[in-house]
Amino acid sequence: MRAVQITKDERGQRAELTEIPDDEIGDGDVTIAVDYSAVNFKDGLGVTGAVPVVERFPIVAGIDLSGTVVEATPASGFAPGDPVTVNGWGLASNHNGGFATRARVPAEWITRIPSQFTTWQAMAIGTAGYTAALSVVALQEHGLTANDGPVIVTGAAGGVGSVAIALLAALGYEVHASTGRPGEQDYLRTLGASQIIPRAGLGEPAETALGAERWGGGVDTVGSHTLVNVLRQIRYGGVVANCGLAQGLDFPGSVAPFILRSVTLAGIDSVNAPASKRGVAWDLLAQHLDEGLLEKMATTVPLDQAAKVAQRVLIGAVRGRTVVDVNA
Repeated sequence: MRAVQITKDERGQRAELTEIPDDEIGDGDVTIAVDYSAVNFKDGLGVTGAVPVVERFPIVAGIDLSGTVVEATPASGFAPGDPVTVNGWGLASNHNGGFATRARVPAEWITRIPSQFTTWQAMAIGTAGYTAALSVVALQEHGLTANDGPVIVTGAAGGVGSVAIALLAALGYEVHASTGRPGEQDYLRTLGASQIIPRAGLGEPAETALGAERWGGGVDTVGSHTLVNVLRQIRYGGVVANCGLAQGLDFPGSVAPFILRSVTLAGIDSVNAPASKRGVAWDLLAQHLDEGLLEKMATTVPLDQAAKVAQRVLIGAVRGRTVVDVNA
């Protein structure tokens, strides 16, 4: 089967389009004919080795896939013809991933695609969109309503940010979008953002532990100084969902927002989230994500371009979502 495989040797870590034997597809009780994959920030880390997210070599890249079941054990609960998606888990970390024409995975990793979505749309959403939905669910579960003030989304022009804006706007929240790409303002407003916040204002070290109370909540994909600056400007009792580390893993901040303003920081893990959480997130997407906006935020590339796009995602040079047609 055709696949983008990550290897590592004395020349370093790299990703290459190749062919691998069908018997090296991987372990699992469900075999999937893959239609599409998608490019996420973690894919950039994997193909470049910038952060050691790959646990074994060689391995097929791609932490997302969607397609149709072609073979399954009776106990799996799946049958040939079922449209399914897999997001995260061990894909491209310790198990062959989605940048390939076939995949075999454990049944418990699989999510049935909601009936209104095609396999292409499932990957236009992908891990980034599903993570955005987990983040929005967390805000709601912590009691944040549209009446509690604007919600800021950082890294707004990326995949998580784009879907988060669209979902929040559809749910009636006022959305402020933070981006370092001024040229994307029209795009962000199309998704539902009412204000554009320059990244420079949030990405520098905080001068004080607390700032003016600007936002009721936030979805942060950036971490580091940006997360600190968002937290110090959240209104009393607000909540921020953090799901990313584009600026860094560090947290150079103060506990003041937590103990003086009762702010909540909700951590979002999409890789190992249980099926129950995944189901809630996909239900939210099915009910509130405008499919027309999904078309506007996604582009499609052939398999041989996937690794190049992953490198560009890592430096913040890709708007929205990139779907990979593994059969092209």
